[in-house]
Amino acid sequence: MTNIVLLDGGMGQELLRRSKQKPHPMWSAKVMMDEPEIVEAVHRDFIDAGARIITLNNYSATPERLEREGHSDLFEPLQNKAIEMAKRARDQSKLGHTNQVRIAGCLPPLHASYKPELAPNFEECLELYQVIANIQAQSVDLLICETMSSIKEGKAAAIAGTRTGCPTWLSFSLEDNLNACLRSKEPLIDAINEVLDIGVEAILLNCSLPEAMSAAMDTLNSNFNSVGVYANGFTSIDALQPGGTVENLEARNDLGPDNYANFAMNWVKSGAKIVGGCCEVGPEHIAQLEKQLEADGYTPVSHL
Repeated sequence: MTNIVLLDGGMGQELLRRSKQKPHPMWSAKVMMDEPEIVEAVHRDFIDAGARIITLNNYSATPERLEREGHSDLFEPLQNKAIEMAKRARDQSKLGHTNQVRIAGCLPPLHASYKPELAPNFEECLELYQVIANIQAQSVDLLICETMSSIKEGKAAAIAGTRTGCPTWLSFSLEDNLNACLRSKEPLIDAINEVLDIGVEAILLNCSLPEAMSAAMDTLNSNFNSVGVYANGFTSIDALQPGGTVENLEARNDLGPDNYANFAMNWVKSGAKIVGGCCEVGPEHIAQLEKQLEADGYTPVSHL
């Protein structure tokens, strides 16, 4: 049997689906502030669905995003709250005391998703990511630099993560086509070559159309040993603007648990050692993916 690391799905959209609030520019951070019990519940549901790694709910709690909304003072409290909720969910789950679930920190885009042009210069990116990495590293099992849309921001985040001594994974977001390029239009192969000597444990693709991930698997798998994929379920990300809300984003109606699991199993058969889900991929998708992994002879695990 072959071990496959099974990640959770997308926190932000699942939180908003359950929240009593309207979508807000602070997105999942607003839910963390006002309804932290929902954060814990979503983490628990992903674990119960089979996820062996859950990621902190701090994606929209970067200092830059909080400053834009006038809440700079909430950076450390929100980071600490995210850690607390993840640990509570893990410890109270059925797998929590068996060392089968790990917690991942998150180094997200500093200003906005899918907008590489907004990232500052490399040195400033590195300095800002170091602040986030340092506050998380002592409380998590690994760090995931995710939804990196350019080589510059991905490399900076990865260096910041590895400098803490915490195991670090780097995940790029691709254009929603079949060209295997980052959203900055830089080729994925160039991005991989640029970060080979940093010391990341895995390189992944996330928060793009599953079809785009499938088209990039040969490039990804042939150029790095430990690779993974977790796609989103949006019809398009074009309506999302910096400082805006996610209410104009639509979920695909052809990407239910069965179809998503089919995509993921094809990634596994193409060499992915890590699979999970991003935005619009909920606990029911992860449950089906775990079921399919086991049916095909794979063992879901928390470690590479």
